[in-house]
Amino acid sequence: MDIKSFLKLVNKYKWVLILVPIIAVTITYFLVQKLPKQYASEVQISTGILDPSKKVISTENVDFFKVSQQFSSIMEKFRMKKIINILSYNLILHDLEQPKKTFRPYSKKIDSLNATAKQEVIQVLKEKLATKSILTLGDNKGKYKLYDIVGSMGYGEEDLLKKLSVTHADNSDYINVEFISEDPDLSAYVVNTLASEFISNYSADVNINQTNSIVLLDSLLKAKELVMNEKNTALSSFKRNKGVLNLNEQSATVYGQISQYEAQRTDAIRQMQSNQGAIATIEAKLRGSDAFIGGSSRADNREIINLKRQLKIASDAYVDGGFKASDQKKIDSLNRIISSRSADNEDQNVLDPRASKQALVQQKINLEIAMQQAKSSLNSINSELSVLRARYSSMVPFDADISNYERDADLATKDYTAALEQYNQSKTDQNLGLHLQIEEPGLPGNPLPSKKILYLAGSGIGSFALCLSALFLLFMSDSSITTVQQLEKLTKSKSIGILNKIEGDERNIRDIWNDKSDNLNYEVYRDLLRSIRFEITKQLEKDDSKIVGITSLGSGEGKTLVGYSLAYAFAAIGKKVLLIADELPVVQAQSKQLATNQNFQTFLIKKQIQTEDLITVMNKNTARSSLLESQSMESLKGGFEVLRKEFDIILVDVNSLRDINIAKEWLLFTEKNIAVFESGKSMASTDMKLVEYVKELPDFSGWILNKVANSK
Repeated sequence: MDIKSFLKLVNKYKWVLILVPIIAVTITYFLVQKLPKQYASEVQISTGILDPSKKVISTENVDFFKVSQQFSSIMEKFRMKKIINILSYNLILHDLEQPKKTFRPYSKKIDSLNATAKQEVIQVLKEKLATKSILTLGDNKGKYKLYDIVGSMGYGEEDLLKKLSVTHADNSDYINVEFISEDPDLSAYVVNTLASEFISNYSADVNINQTNSIVLLDSLLKAKELVMNEKNTALSSFKRNKGVLNLNEQSATVYGQISQYEAQRTDAIRQMQSNQGAIATIEAKLRGSDAFIGGSSRADNREIINLKRQLKIASDAYVDGGFKASDQKKIDSLNRIISSRSADNEDQNVLDPRASKQALVQQKINLEIAMQQAKSSLNSINSELSVLRARYSSMVPFDADISNYERDADLATKDYTAALEQYNQSKTDQNLGLHLQIEEPGLPGNPLPSKKILYLAGSGIGSFALCLSALFLLFMSDSSITTVQQLEKLTKSKSIGILNKIEGDERNIRDIWNDKSDNLNYEVYRDLLRSIRFEITKQLEKDDSKIVGITSLGSGEGKTLVGYSLAYAFAAIGKKVLLIADELPVVQAQSKQLATNQNFQTFLIKKQIQTEDLITVMNKNTARSSLLESQSMESLKGGFEVLRKEFDIILVDVNSLRDINIAKEWLLFTEKNIAVFESGKSMASTDMKLVEYVKELPDFSGWILNKVANSK
């Protein structure tokens, strides 16, 4: 936001910002003189929620969230329609029954009632008060419009709630009820009556609710107890009928016995298998597969027997042959062989084979006896296992059933216990519940400090803020561009100057330039024009440029007058100027004067020009035809080159960018370009595209903000 522009707008309407608050304060001053004095009365009610001295169990922990909810609930009940209506009944009955001590003058609706009607209204109101009925619009349908009668005295629900305040200070046990009215006695009566009626109704409601709750909980407790007893009885009957004392312990005992017998059975089977293996080994040894047990091999024994048979034959031959020496040698040779074979056999058999075989046979007998014992014990174990497994299997259905019975009995017991706790808690809450009482009654007091100063200050500040807000909204909704800063910010490009608005004949620059009067508007225009001339001159001198194009976003923004004025300004410093523009007025050719008698298209054909003293003017084709369609590009460049040699500066009044096709052709031959924008206009989205096109021109020099409003 442009703060300076906003401050200028504020300065423009400063008298509005001054006069409106003054008028508002004046009107408020006369209005507040008629305001009646206000009196406040306050009653203080203790709740006992946070006061340990009023609790039977003073060590109870305080839940501040719950306490906050309790206080909020109590304060909301003060504003309940039923409580406020009870107060309304009391107020209207007070005024009707005590005409000399009324808090407020009788309204027209009450004055219109005669004595009999008043008594009937009093009777109806007492009945509604006794039944604590709510006052609604439906009460206007009876013989008397009770709703309108109560409202006419200002005792309606909305009127009372506007002046009623119910508050609670943090970490305090008290609730404060305050009422403000024009009568101190009325204020005191309202707070005291409201507090008394609220405590009475609240206590009665709490008592009824708690009693109903206890009755409901008692019936619920009895129902839960009945269900619990039924479930426990069913569990007990099942155990008696099935002979089950403690199924868990019994099943655990049987399972333990089964595990024990399973271990014994495994040991017996392992012993039988080991005995069978030992017996097989002994039998193999006894069959002669072991050298230590079987003694010499059969081959050796047969050889010795054969040798002994040969020895007998040799002996018989020796006797029968007459005891020959050769037979004796044969006998001796056989004896030596037998002795040698026997010796070898004895060396190979250190142990006595008969003793080893006897030991193995005895061991085999013992193993066979042990295996038979294991088989007998295995049969006994299997028989006992069958009995135990049958017993355990018979317990499985009982376990499922008894689990259901126990689960139902446990759930019923838990439900009963929870209901019993809730019942006991409700009984405790009934005995230890809230005990509301009035600690400090409301009394009539002095009038409250006048708020006239606040009303006056509020009216003044409020009206000033309202006017300032209106100006701010006007400023924010105004998208027009009136300053160079706004133009540069919106276009994101630079500006080379501004020109103020000239009233009257805008085309007679000679009168503006030669004016010697005290016309400040002309003087400012000349100074601003000189500043722009200086900026353009700096741009031209950078690269020895001479051709300057002057364009605008749309028509009517004053670019022709700007070109007209710049031509006169450059002529004023001795520059020989050529102005190529649209229709300009015919003026006699004199020094520093404009003349219009030549055509640019004619010049392009003949390449001849009649120069004036300092300013020469050429008209463009008014038919708005294409420049490139009239001459070739080479011819156009040649023509502009002739003009460059003839003049010091050439100003071209280029068509507005709305005629973008014509403007682009002229901008091909300009060396520097400036754009004119009329002050007070806004840019549309289509204009922003034209702005981007102008900014992208490599020879764009900047903007001129034209027709700026004059100010003192």
